Amino acid sequence: MFCDEPSVKVSVLMGVHNIAGLRLFDRAVGSVLAQTMDDFEFLICDDGSTDRTWELLERIAKQDARVRLLRNTKNEGLAFTLNRCLQAAQGEYVARQDADDISAPERFAVQLAFLEQHPEIAFLGSDVILWDECGAWGKREFPEYPQVRDFLFTMSFVHGALMFRREAVRKAGGYRVARETRRAEDYDLLMRMYAQGQNGANISRPLYAFREDSAARKRRKYRYRIDEAVVRWRGFRSLGLLPGAFPYVVKPLLVGLLPQQILQRAKKGRKF
Repeated sequence: MFCDEPSVKVSVLMGVHNIAGLRLFDRAVGSVLAQTMDDFEFLICDDGSTDRTWELLERIAKQDARVRLLRNTKNEGLAFTLNRCLQAAQGEYVARQDADDISAPERFAVQLAFLEQHPEIAFLGSDVILWDECGAWGKREFPEYPQVRDFLFTMSFVHGALMFRREAVRKAGGYRVARETRRAEDYDLLMRMYAQGQNGANISRPLYAFREDSAARKRRKYRYRIDEAVVRWRGFRSLGLLPGAFPYVVKPLLVGLLPQQILQRAKKGRKF
């Protein structure tokens, strides 16, 4: 399923579908290609786009040999798309990057150095800056060494900011492709890794800028909250947190009933 022998240090994984914000995408790609370390490959998988996304990706690949392209014949979703990237990845480590977020120039170098100094850590994230069309509006600070119970209220990691040991993801079987993981593939994967005894950590500095705008909040449909509740049920059960954690299973359903203004104030007032 996976390439056996690493040929580069880091494989960067990105899935895209019908790129709408070209300026945002250019900034995201540019933040990867401008990293202070250059021993990496950049895998971008077009998840069945129906516009000119593939043409754009081909132009980018011609300009930088580190870019490798994959293409799904139809829209399969992020979990499937990232698994395709994992299968093709040649790096000892795999780093995530979303198509509308920005990595700090030193991100890969800092994360790689930490992981090589801490062999007991399977994956590593960081604090993040929150930004939208008006600029930076907040910051999320996470526990340096999240514990199992930290998964209860919310996930103590940002998916796009993570760097994994490739073997650790292989041990977990990659991303689980299911209806309920359509918007929670990261939550599902990380809980399964913790259930296997694999632990994650966070760098206590913002190495990633996560875009969270009004449009993204509107896309948070209620059915995805139902999916998250299913993911929580499975994950909490595997972590031995049930039945006591049941109130946290239904938390997404209750939060989804609150007005957006209240949710935004709550987000701005919390660290993670």
